Order: sequence, then structure tokens, then C-alpha cells
Amino acid sequence: MIDALKRASAGSIVALMPYFGYARQDRKVKPRTPISAKLVADLLTAAGADRVLAVDLHAGQIQGFFNIPFDHLVATPVFRDLLKLEGLRGQEVVVVSPDAGGVERARLYSKLLDCPLAIIDKRRDGPNVSQVMHLIGDVSGKRAILVDDIIDTAGTLCNAAEAVLKAGATEVYAVATHGVFSGPAMERINKSVIKRIWVTNSCPQEDRLARCDRLTVVSLGPLLAEAVKRIHHGDSISSLFY
Repeated sequence: MIDALKRASAGSIVALMPYFGYARQDRKVKPRTPISAKLVADLLTAAGADRVLAVDLHAGQIQGFFNIPFDHLVATPVFRDLLKLEGLRGQEVVVVSPDAGGVERARLYSKLLDCPLAIIDKRRDGPNVSQVMHLIGDVSGKRAILVDDIIDTAGTLCNAAEAVLKAGATEVYAVATHGVFSGPAMERINKSVIKRIWVTNSCPQEDRLARCDRLTVVSLGPLLAEAVKRIHHGDSISSLFY
């Protein structure tokens, strides 16, 4: 698509990628493995993109893989308004990061919802296999909100929800920007203790989504449209982060 636009003499090309593929392969974790996130960055640049816009990258440093402008938006403003409408704010609520890597994201939600923060110490024994080791913070008697950037097989999310409930939380909710839901994800969610999940985009077909009544897909359209408009007019997009 980028190549077609370039050959059609487009003045500028913005690659709008809410979900950046291969974002979790941002470094070599063992010998002879690729850094596919860097490869995707090179492919987009070589094809002719002048700018890239993505939402909630798994690793923020991926922006450094590009030699063209990169706008990294967050879905926080969309979820913040939904959570407030559900009454999930204040000191009776706690935001929980399901792993150490998501602390910064969870801290932002904690600030916007005026509630405390908790962190789960997770160990990963293999690809898509995780185990909860410790819970840092007080969740007893509170309604917990798990905050993550992506739900893949849902193992991390469901294990975290169990740990939070065992630690004394009264209810568990979850928000995640990217709903991949691969493999046994939907079955795990249906059997989990999570009361409700919100995601902004989802990969499974509609019939699979229909079988999970606790899952709600919300639109990032207005946020992305406003970002593109500001980019086109040369305006600041900083205010879209809150």
C-alpha cells in the first residue's frame, strides 16, 4: 500500500499502525534470534513511509528503531473515561500492573483515577508461559483493575487475576489496548475470575467474540483521527496523552 501511494506521487505517507507487529521481538534474548521489530521498522522506511503512528508499543524504545518521525500514542484517555463511567476510581480501587515492565503504564492510570498502585512479580518459563511469584502492594478489600498493553494467550492476565483475588481484592477488571486472543485465550477468559475486560482492537472473528459476554471492544477511531488531523496541520499532539 505504501509503495502504491509513493508511486502515485503522494505528498506524504503516514503509516497508521495501532498494533505494531513483532513489537515483543525488540532485542535478542538468546543467540541466533532475530530482532524483528527493527526489521519491520526498516521495511516501513524502505517502502516509503514518511511518518509512523502507533498506540501503546510493547517497548517504547522501538521508536528509536526508526529514522523518520514516530508518534507513540497511548489508549489511556479512552479507557480513563470508560472506567470513570463504571465508577472505578478513588481509594476503593487499585490499579495493578501484571508485570514489572508495565509499571509506567499502570502508574499513569493510577494518577488519572486517583487510586493506589500494585505490581505483580511474574516469571516466564517459556514463550506464552508465565507464573505469578509475588504481589507488591495492598489490594485487600479493593476493586482491582489489571492494565496491560496486549492480551495474547491470556495466561498472564488470568494468572494475575487469580493472584489479585486471592490477595483479598473484591472484584477484578482488566483493560488492554491490543486484543490478539490467540490459541486458548477466549476459553481462559471465560473460565477466569475477571468480571469485565475492555480492549480497543481485537483479532478473533465475531463468532468467537460473541461467546465471551465479559469482553467489550471500544474504538480508538476518534483518538487516531484527531492525531492524524493534528499531524496534517502541524499541530501538537501532546495533549492527546491525558
